[in-house]
This record gives sequence, structure tokens and C-alpha cells, in this order.
Amino acid sequence: MNKLIYIFPGQASQYVGMGRELHERSERVRAYYNQASDLLGDDLARISVEGPAEKLKQTIFTQPAILIHSLGLLEILGRQLPPHKYAAGHSLGEYVALVSSGSLTPEDAITSVCTRAKLMEKACVENPGTMAAILALADEKLDAVCEQASAKGIVTRANINSSLQVAISGEHQAVEEACRLAKEAGAKRALMLEVGGAFHSPLMASATEGMAECLDGIAIKDADPPVVANVTARPVTAAAEIRKLLVQQITAPVRWRDTMAFFASEGASAVVEIGPGKVLTGLAKREMKAIPAFNIDTLTDAEILSEAVPGQEGK
Repeated sequence: MNKLIYIFPGQASQYVGMGRELHERSERVRAYYNQASDLLGDDLARISVEGPAEKLKQTIFTQPAILIHSLGLLEILGRQLPPHKYAAGHSLGEYVALVSSGSLTPEDAITSVCTRAKLMEKACVENPGTMAAILALADEKLDAVCEQASAKGIVTRANINSSLQVAISGEHQAVEEACRLAKEAGAKRALMLEVGGAFHSPLMASATEGMAECLDGIAIKDADPPVVANVTARPVTAAAEIRKLLVQQITAPVRWRDTMAFFASEGASAVVEIGPGKVLTGLAKREMKAIPAFNIDTLTDAEILSEAVPGQEGK
């Protein structure tokens, strides 16, 4: 039985030059970029391919650029990709996972993520914040650190990426204080991150109403195969539940560690990351050592997939 998993990256996987060959290869992919450019008021293909890096790092461009890179791979590879048992995406990557499972059209995913990126960028300006990576600190100790640091402002767990790495998010002084306390509590490292805002925290709450309005105008179908949601780390298929979770995702932690644990418990045969970079592939290799993990960033990467993941006939 096929137990292949597809995963799709989120913010921080971008790089200047991404999507170049996809844009050159496919008229449909060029249409994706044109749609996003019209929605954003700037040339997303040029920003993706030529940069500059500082502009590509802006939330309003990063999110759709990563989305379309992943969508472009799905479009061009098409039936070359073996069928999968589950899909998941890290933060904005969840929208591509939903496309791979038939819940969203690529065009509706682009509309949704461009809206999401603009709303989150606006929230970053209205409620400034930041994030930090905490390495090798037990959950209960990190929770106590965040509770103590909250005396200086909002701070919470945001991206629970692996058993060793958790990102916290919140107001600047509170995150800085949490880093200091985390080191005192025994964290291996506590690093402030160069990000545009306090993602996946209550400081993003102002983006949720607009996101709900956007999704209300989008045709969302049941997902087949299921998508493992960021908010719950459990599989979801029902369109109504998907719609609700996509709104909650903006302020809720990304439970990626639990998502990988779910895949392992299901006996995943292999995990394939589709999109720019290999951040999620690295996490999978560390968290699920017995399960092969591969990444497809370019069309050349895809050529090894049939050899790397044999025996994937049918669902």
C-alpha cells in the first residue's frame, strides 16, 4: 500500500533565482506568476529570479514566491509524481498541500496566499514583533520561560519544528527576555531571527478577519488524500474544517514536530519535499531517521524520484 508523503515548505525557504526554469518551461506557470503580479502590484517572477534578496524576504513577496515555486513543480511534473497517502505544508505550504489533494485550485491558492501575505504584512506594521529559535530546551521549561517573559509582553511558541528546535514569537522585549531566560534554563542556543514580524502569534490576529472573508469567496473542496493540518497535526478532509483551520493557522503554532510523528506512526514509506530549498527534508531526516526523505527543488531533482521512491503504484 502506498504510504508516500508530500510536504511543502514555508517562509525562509526562498532564495534569489528560485523558479527560473519553471517560469521558462511552462506557460501555465508563467500565468501563475502573472496572476500573483497583478494581485501584488509588482513583478513577482522578476523578484523571484533576480531579487534583490532584501525585497524577496519581504513577507508580501516571500509567501507567493514560495507558493508558486511549489505549484510550478506540481504543474510541470504532473503525472510523473506518484500518488501520495497524505500531504502537509509548513505554514503557507499548507495551501500547496491542499492543491495537491484537490481541495484548492492553483489559482485559488494564489489568490488566498497573496491576500494572506498582504494581511500579515499589514499586521506586522500594526503590531511589530519578532521571533527567535530556541534549541534543545524541554517543552515544560520553554513554557515556563515564555510565561515568565510575558511580563514584558506577548511571547509564545510559534513553530514547533522538531524535538530540538522551537521558534517563539511575540513582542520584541518579551522575545529578547525569553531568549535570556532560555539560556539560563539550559537551552543549547537562543537565537533572534531576522523576520518581519511575530508570525503565528496573537500579534497576527488582525489578519484573521480578512483571511476569513477571502476564504469565504473561495471554492474549497474536500481533500483526497487527507492533508495533515498545522493547527492540529491531524489529517483533515472536510472542506468546512479546512476553511476554519486555515484562518486559525495565522495565529496558532505550527505543530510540525507532531505532524512528523503522525507520519511515522502511520508507517510512511518515504517523505518528499516539493518546493524551494530542503529545510523540511532536513527536519524529516533528523526526526524520522528510518524513513527516506527527498527534496524536489528543481526539475533535475525530480529525475531521481522514480529511482529513490520505487514501488509506488496506486493509492
